[in-house]
Amino acid sequence: MAFAVVLPKMGMTMVEGTITEWFVADESPVQEGDRLFSFETEKVDYEVNAEASGTLRTTQPVDAVVEAGGVCAYILAEGEELPPEATPAPSAPAASPTAPPVGAPASAAAASGRPARDASVKASPVAKKLAVDNNIDLARVDGTGPGGRVLKEDVERAIADGSASAAATPAAATGGRVKASPVAKRLAEANGIDLQTVTGSGPGGRIVKEDVERALAAPRGAGPGAALPPLEGGIAYRGIRRTIGQRMFESLQSMAQLTMTMEVDMSDAVRLRRDLVSAWEDDGPRVTYTDMVIKAAALALRDHPRVNAILADDTVEVQPQVHVGFAVALDEGLIVPVIRDADAKPLKQLASESAVLAGKAREGGLTPDDLTGGTFNVTSLGMFGVDAFTPIINPPQAAILGVGRISDRPAFVGNSGTDIERRSYLTISLTIDHRILDGAPGAQYMQSVSNYLEHPYLLLTTV
Repeated sequence: MAFAVVLPKMGMTMVEGTITEWFVADESPVQEGDRLFSFETEKVDYEVNAEASGTLRTTQPVDAVVEAGGVCAYILAEGEELPPEATPAPSAPAASPTAPPVGAPASAAAASGRPARDASVKASPVAKKLAVDNNIDLARVDGTGPGGRVLKEDVERAIADGSASAAATPAAATGGRVKASPVAKRLAEANGIDLQTVTGSGPGGRIVKEDVERALAAPRGAGPGAALPPLEGGIAYRGIRRTIGQRMFESLQSMAQLTMTMEVDMSDAVRLRRDLVSAWEDDGPRVTYTDMVIKAAALALRDHPRVNAILADDTVEVQPQVHVGFAVALDEGLIVPVIRDADAKPLKQLASESAVLAGKAREGGLTPDDLTGGTFNVTSLGMFGVDAFTPIINPPQAAILGVGRISDRPAFVGNSGTDIERRSYLTISLTIDHRILDGAPGAQYMQSVSNYLEHPYLLLTTV
């Protein structure tokens, strides 16, 4: 019976995904555990492996949008046909390794010294994973299972005696499919890096983000890993870049956006953060100014619930929970993980969650549940020296808060207003959807945010 390959549902909120690449050509043989295809949902890439062996017949092409649980392909046994209801994909792109030239070794893995999930090598899924994790070339392992199948014990023996270890070499030496993390692929595409020239340092020679960054730092023409000039015609408009572009265009086309700015005295907040970093050094997170702004923004949303609203079907819906998204800048674009119930969480817990989510974002480990459900967003450019800017609302939210840099300057203080003191100031920028909010309620919300930041003990005592 044909085995259906479906688009997995990655999290409760996932509705659909877009197929970004097929790793195996249509009508090609696959083994259980082989990589089949990658897909993207909510700016996150995932890969799907085969759960059966046989011949792959694709029913969805690259760039197809498929519902969660929808069929993307079938794996057929010998002599088996596609089910009557299935429609083959029109010329699904092949990503299988190219045939070796005449006189080349029969095994591409043997020629390159890199481990690979070669369909010609019979091995158990556990053995394949163990080989990749330990840089073992399965083509050089003697299998003791039925029909010469490589088992876990065979790989363990190869690890122990070092007889089948594979040296890391640039992917170009293999003449085959480049193994790279989704983050590394996006970074390479955005900067015109040919992954075939990059040496992977991850498990099994997999190319990771750091490998591409080293390639970017290398002088042009410096050999393997050197940054290549962008391809003729520019960089493909797809993936995260396309998703961001479409959403921002939709936002500006469909909303009546107004931005206002306000200056906040952060002097006490600066002192509090310094004390918290010291107090939480051993067992807690390193709290950031962005964490403090997120907490202040969340508490202010509770005070001004109209800002925590969406416009849906001509109805303004005030959201009962305060779920704050915060922008994380990646090389290929912004991604916005969400801290749920941010108003009700102690600052220490909020700072810990934001650090975990930011780390997952940079490593490509976020799930759709980490990225959906936000009722309000905070975005910062202060680390780049920007004082104020115009943030763009993420539909269908009612507003977004932009955070600039903290800068010091002299200020007149004291009862007489003649004493001069060094103070720290921050500019915040609030963009509102004028269909939902007027300027006055937006300004009142900003005053509330400012009050929490100028009296930062409230961030610790209010939950």
